[in-house]
Amino acid sequence: MTDIAPSTTLRDVIGLDNRPPRLSESVLLMIDFQNTYRTGVMSLDGAEPALAAAARLLERARAAGAPVVHIVNDGGENSPYDIRAHIGSISDPVAPAGAEPVVVKQFPDAFHATDLEKVLTDLNAGPGSGKDLVLAGFMTHMCVTFTAQGAFNLGYRPTVVAETTATRALTAPDGTVLPGAALQTAALTTVTDLFGLVVPTVDGLPS
Repeated sequence: MTDIAPSTTLRDVIGLDNRPPRLSESVLLMIDFQNTYRTGVMSLDGAEPALAAAARLLERARAAGAPVVHIVNDGGENSPYDIRAHIGSISDPVAPAGAEPVVVKQFPDAFHATDLEKVLTDLNAGPGSGKDLVLAGFMTHMCVTFTAQGAFNLGYRPTVVAETTATRALTAPDGTVLPGAALQTAALTTVTDLFGLVVPTVDGLPS
């Protein structure tokens, strides 16, 4: 079997910085850590370990004095994303504390049609501020990836903490089932090609 050599990333071609950010110099975006993904039709492969990792990251961010912004997807009443019900609420282990803002979205990109940009500007973390964005959340191939893309498009330098994310198996266009782990890897690889960095573990992110 012939080994396949990896291609040069678009980040390397352009010459973008690939050094992980310091958590104390970043804003943590906690994306869609809703009960939606822990049970029922939208339950994710590895949701509980990812949630536990996210709780550790959240604790580290608070200890480092990094601002935290929580993001939730509102799918409307009686849906799995009903933020007015327990199913759509942010899970208790990573619930907002104090004055941590909560941004409500209805699209995979948390910047699209929301006040996230204003929230970040109010935190003195707008594009060009020198503040990086650290992303954690659900689902890896959807809202995490597209929020990383949205951040990149606006001039931010996003970093995804891989072990805080999870997704689910899906049927590919050819009818085969793509396991959640494979989709997770593909999504994170998409991010690292251009939109941002990926740090494998919470402990791999410097304080």
